[in-house]
Amino acid sequence: MERNNTKYLFITILIAAILWYVMFVIKPINFWLEMSLSIIFLVSISYIIDTKIIRIDKITSKNIVMGILSAVCLYMVFYIGNIISAYILPFKNAQISSIYSIKTQGNLLWISLLLIFIIGPCEEIYWRGFIQNTLSKKLGENKGYILTALLYAGVHIITGNIMLVIAALVCGIYWGWMYKKQKSLSSVIISHAIWDLTIFVLLPIM
Repeated sequence: MERNNTKYLFITILIAAILWYVMFVIKPINFWLEMSLSIIFLVSISYIIDTKIIRIDKITSKNIVMGILSAVCLYMVFYIGNIISAYILPFKNAQISSIYSIKTQGNLLWISLLLIFIIGPCEEIYWRGFIQNTLSKKLGENKGYILTALLYAGVHIITGNIMLVIAALVCGIYWGWMYKKQKSLSSVIISHAIWDLTIFVLLPIM
C-alpha cells in the first residue's frame, strides 16, 4: 500500500504543477477561486489515496501559541530577507509586485477568509499531511522532509517567478521542519494561515 501511495503521490505532484501553471501563467479565471479549488482538489485526491491525512491532532493552547509564534518568526525571516535581496536581486521588486497584484482580484475580507480557512489549511494537509508524511515513511524523516521542501519549491518553478520559488523553498523548509519536529499538523496549519494573512493582507512586504 505504501508503495502505491508513493506512486500516486508523484502523480498528484504532476497535477499540482499543471494546476500551478494554469493558475499563474494561463490565468483563465479569478486567482483566488482557482487557488482554492485547486488545493481542495489536491486534498481530495490525496484523501482518496490515504484517508489518514485528514486526521489532524487536537488543537491545544500549546499548538495555538506555537502556530502564532512560528508565523511571527517566519514573517521576520521574510522581512529581513526582503531587505537583503534588494541589494543582490535586481528583479526583486518587479516579481514581488506581480505577486501582490493578485490581491486586486478580490476584496480583502474574501481573500482573508480563503487564506485562513481554505488555502493555508489545505496546503498543509496536502504538503505536510500527505506528501511529507508519505515520503518520510518511504525514505526516512530527513530525506522525506528535504524532498518535500524541494518539491514544494519545484512546483512553483513553473510560474517563472524566482522570488516566488525562493519564498516557497523557505516556507517548505520552515513548515516541513516544524512538522518533522512537532508531529503536529494543527500547529503548522495555524502558522501557515496566520503567516498568509499577515504577509498578503495585514503587513505586506515589498
